[in-house]
Amino acid sequence: MDLEVAEDYKSSTIKKKESWRTVLTLAFQSLGVVYGDLSTSPLYVYKSTFAEDIHHSETNEEIYGVLSFIFWTLTLIPLLKYVFIVLRADDNGEGGTFALYSLLCRHTKMSFLPNCQVADEELSAYKKKDSVGPPVINIGFRMKSMLEKHKVLQKMLLLLALIGTCMVIGDGVLTPAISVFSAVSGLELSMSKEHHKYVEVPVACFVLVCLFALQHYGTHRVGFLFAPITIAWLFCISAIGVYNIIHWNPHVYQALSPYYMYKFLKKTRLQGWMSLGGILLCITGSEAMFADLGHFSQLSIKIAFTSVVYPSLILAYMGQAAYLSKHHIIESEYKIGFYVSVPERIRWPVLAIAILAAVVGSQAIITGTFSIIKQCSALGCFPRVKIVHTSSKIHGQIYIPEINWTLMLLCLAVTIGFRDTKRMGNAAGLAVITVMLVTTCLMSLVMVICWNQSIFLAIGFILLFGSIEALYFSASLIKFLEGAWVPIALAFTFMVVMYVWHYGTVKKYEFDVQNKVSINWLLSLGPSLGIVRVRGIGLIHTELVSGIPAIFSHFVTNLPAFHQVLVFLCIKSVPVPYVQPEERFLVGRIGPKEYRLYRCIVRYGYHDVHKDDMEFERDLVCSIAEFIRSGNSDYNGGGMEEFEKEDEKMAVIGTSSSFNEGIRMCDNDDDDDAGETAGTSELREIRSPMVPRKRVRFVLPESPKIDRDAREELQDLMEAREAGMAFILGHSYVRAKRGSSFMKKLVINYGYDFLRRNCRGPSYALSVPHASTLEVGMVYHV
Repeated sequence: MDLEVAEDYKSSTIKKKESWRTVLTLAFQSLGVVYGDLSTSPLYVYKSTFAEDIHHSETNEEIYGVLSFIFWTLTLIPLLKYVFIVLRADDNGEGGTFALYSLLCRHTKMSFLPNCQVADEELSAYKKKDSVGPPVINIGFRMKSMLEKHKVLQKMLLLLALIGTCMVIGDGVLTPAISVFSAVSGLELSMSKEHHKYVEVPVACFVLVCLFALQHYGTHRVGFLFAPITIAWLFCISAIGVYNIIHWNPHVYQALSPYYMYKFLKKTRLQGWMSLGGILLCITGSEAMFADLGHFSQLSIKIAFTSVVYPSLILAYMGQAAYLSKHHIIESEYKIGFYVSVPERIRWPVLAIAILAAVVGSQAIITGTFSIIKQCSALGCFPRVKIVHTSSKIHGQIYIPEINWTLMLLCLAVTIGFRDTKRMGNAAGLAVITVMLVTTCLMSLVMVICWNQSIFLAIGFILLFGSIEALYFSASLIKFLEGAWVPIALAFTFMVVMYVWHYGTVKKYEFDVQNKVSINWLLSLGPSLGIVRVRGIGLIHTELVSGIPAIFSHFVTNLPAFHQVLVFLCIKSVPVPYVQPEERFLVGRIGPKEYRLYRCIVRYGYHDVHKDDMEFERDLVCSIAEFIRSGNSDYNGGGMEEFEKEDEKMAVIGTSSSFNEGIRMCDNDDDDDAGETAGTSELREIRSPMVPRKRVRFVLPESPKIDRDAREELQDLMEAREAGMAFILGHSYVRAKRGSSFMKKLVINYGYDFLRRNCRGPSYALSVPHASTLEVGMVYHV
């Protein structure tokens, strides 16, 4: 007995060691991905703060006051707000603005996706597991009811989420510009002013062009260097900070007292308040802790920040303040900046590490921008774009060519147009603090609605963090003409694009719903649909999750023949990060069995990776075959859930890789023995007749038995699969109705039409050969 206890204790100890090893590994990796932007902020915080509004005097009240503000800002916002509170509000492990909005949507039964179904609420990731308290009728319940009843409040909440999202995209333009420019500005201390002005901007632009040009290779090729570079940078700035504290002013720690903030504001007054726009840059990149939560874990992010990043940044800012407290007259035009506090002997190595750290920090925000664009596109809030997965092993590493080159051009425009960290800092500061304000507002709603916490706790959260962020926001907004207009202009542009696309998509779907074809019309055509049925599978793309789209009648009346098997295919996104493979497909039948008409709804989360066309086709055919084998509409249990619809029953079917016991498809050109696996004596095969092309076989389990009709249906499906698949796409030309308002005509006829013509087609059809694609146009008047 003692031996068994000892073995159990030993195995549990090994598991704990392995888990801690995993956590520490993730913490190490997060330093390069999450904290690259935040760790480079010492490059430009003091320089931006002392740009014009305040001046460094002999009394040191300004420099001590700024240090006190930096210390408490870093302590309250990244440490207290994000590490201890916001990180808990994850959406199945995912973070970010849309994660908070997704949580609120699921708990309040709101939906910005028009094709949501009751079946979606049965997804394992959709279940409401976030409630901390019991579901009682309180203020939170009343707030939930109010949001569900009033469409205006729902639109306001969506608008708030889009504002935060657009500001993150704007930050993707401004952060690389200010980080790289600030790192390169160290050259100013090593050359004359005449030479420097011809070198700084070109070098910064060259680094930015190289950074964006290498994006298509993916970060996984150089990602292993990110964490060591960030660690080297943090060690460098903390070591320099300790040296400056000991050598110049060991008593600088006294400035951490909040009393120095009071003295600072009392002396500088209006100018001190305006300088807060530079101080808030010390928390640039804090939102990445929450946005990149899906790549790591809460514990690993907390460990990395509290044990490495936070103390290193505090030492770095204290060291700069200690140096500046003894140097009140800076002869160089560089004035107050990071590099003046760096000992001259190590200035060049520090410059090299700073440029590398700036590239790492910029890479993190660029990758984050790609991720949020993909998320918005999946949720119908951004036009479809080409998404390239740069790594087959590491989830979330994507590349979007159109967005990449757009960001590069905007970064170069900001760098060349501003040419100084002051205006860049004003622009970046407003983008950062706006995202944080949006997070605070959404987080307070999550506390009440999702966590069932007291309304007073949410009010306290807003009063504490919202007041601090509102103070910084006002200081940034006052610099509107000095650079702060840039993030507003960028956010407004992206907001218009998102709203126009979302509005047009919703109106188009509403038209489809209102003009569905009657099932009686379909039944009146007979099994042949009134036309010739030829071998093959026809996939008719539709956004509808129920009913027959109006464009189908257009197909029937204009095409001379149709395929033997027709599948109404709907690929939709659901407001969860991931959909489990065993819950991927919803399959149903339209009309009687002899019609061979099916509906297949493929569900993806907003972070799911869409499969390539060959694997997708295999999973699609297997899901229909499994639906047929399982007894479809007559099925009453055994692991699949059925949902009543107005004209059909939908069954939840997994991908072929998720079948433990079920149908499998063999697709080869070899001998009969090819593809046989161990244990085939327990399986039966349905084979198609011998044909001189690719053979398809369905391998069925021995039990349960399938009836004759199901066997014939599977036979037809195999023959159709052998003949090949064709994607039938309906191109809809959306136009506003006569009598519509001028604004609606402008949005639909010009805005949405322009975006539709210039965006990508359905994602699954991108790699389909043109010979297998049939496009039919139709005009919609919405």
